[in-house]
Amino acid sequence: MVHRAAGAIVKLLVVAAEEREFRGILAHARHARVAQMGVDWVRSAVLGEHDLLLVANGAGPARAAATVDRAAAAFQPDAIVSAGFCGALDDKLDVASVVVATEVIGVNGRFSARAPATSLAHHLGVVLTIDHVAQSAAEKRSLRQTGSIAVDMEAAAVAERSGALGLPFFCIKAVTDLAGEDMANDLNAAMRPDGHFDTIKILGSIFCRPLVRLPELLRLRRRSARAARALGDFFADCRF
Repeated sequence: MVHRAAGAIVKLLVVAAEEREFRGILAHARHARVAQMGVDWVRSAVLGEHDLLLVANGAGPARAAATVDRAAAAFQPDAIVSAGFCGALDDKLDVASVVVATEVIGVNGRFSARAPATSLAHHLGVVLTIDHVAQSAAEKRSLRQTGSIAVDMEAAAVAERSGALGLPFFCIKAVTDLAGEDMANDLNAAMRPDGHFDTIKILGSIFCRPLVRLPELLRLRRRSARAARALGDFFADCRF
């Protein structure tokens, strides 16, 4: 929990890679409006007793770190949250399972994370940050050896910058792909320098294996919508 005066609004900077990761949160929020900050996508909103700044500026540790520095300077948050989607490393995690990190691991070390107060079910554990999408079950098994239950591309960078700024850090993710799954679509090959996926490139590659790749993309789209709703429901129940 963030220390505050009685009745005070807690200002949360919430960082993700893509706008779609915030759709469930925005469904619960009020007074959502566009904010100008020189990054890809920004919205301010109110959720319960929290004043939110939601920022999505592409995938990857470098973009996440730069986003924190820019947004924190403008917003002056009380705490920072790494939110969005993750891949499961633990077989116990299902699609749309909510993961609350106790710790995050990145190339620059291990960083502790706080847990919000909530009545909703979730999974506590370590989240591992890497610089690419973990696309094979074999890679996920290898990553599981770190003790992590989920993998993402931003959390450790957000945690590191939160620590440098002296701000409390939270990490809340929702699962979109399972530990035992291989991906037929090469999302890493479709990643643009701006941290977003090249939709045209992904669609163009479907023709190589249309009976496998197209159903997978449609399934990922449905799962992402489920994960975003689960994330929104969870945030709406949290007190930071």
